[in-house]
Amino acid sequence: MDILVAGGHGKVALRLLRLLAARGHTARGLVRSPAHAADLTAAGAVPVLGDLENDETLDAYVKGADAVVFAAGAGPGSGPERKRTVDLGGAVKLADAARATGVRRYVMVSSIGADRPESAGESMREYLVAKTEADEYVRASGLDYTIVRPGSLTDDPGTGLVKVSTQLGSRGPVPRDDVAAVLAAVLTTPATIGKTFELFAGDTPIHEALATL
Repeated sequence: MDILVAGGHGKVALRLLRLLAARGHTARGLVRSPAHAADLTAAGAVPVLGDLENDETLDAYVKGADAVVFAAGAGPGSGPERKRTVDLGGAVKLADAARATGVRRYVMVSSIGADRPESAGESMREYLVAKTEADEYVRASGLDYTIVRPGSLTDDPGTGLVKVSTQLGSRGPVPRDDVAAVLAAVLTTPATIGKTFELFAGDTPIHEALATL
């Protein structure tokens, strides 16, 4: 498969690109800074230079892909405006490009709490509102979507063992390694199409866990 990952230099995205490349896929990462290209190349991925936030359209980057993954984020130090233009606007722009170029498969990295942003603290509320609206847009897009809502991200080594649930509202940590492994598995698991699920560290092998959705 040819897979374009938006936000290709992110901590989860780099792990995902490395896994995809190792499995023989064409793993392309959309990055804004030329300085990040070497890190993608070292992961076995193909760097694609483009500005998710400011380019009018992403069609040229998406064209020819079999699937796209939205793994971008404005980051914790960003203000409300950038959360709207990146976490929401970037996800919308990627969905629009997928539809325009005939790419059906869209995998969204969302967040726990995106089902209830009003209950979040002030520091998280704008981010979760943006993620909520992005998820809603993708669901209504007509694309073959999967929305993955990881728990609190850690840099602990991955175990390959997770807990997933379409019953939303839980809390818990999950290693970035395992988030990347779940995203890679989702891309080759058609049964996850049309699903929104939360993801935490657990005790079930990833493919078995996805089969329960």
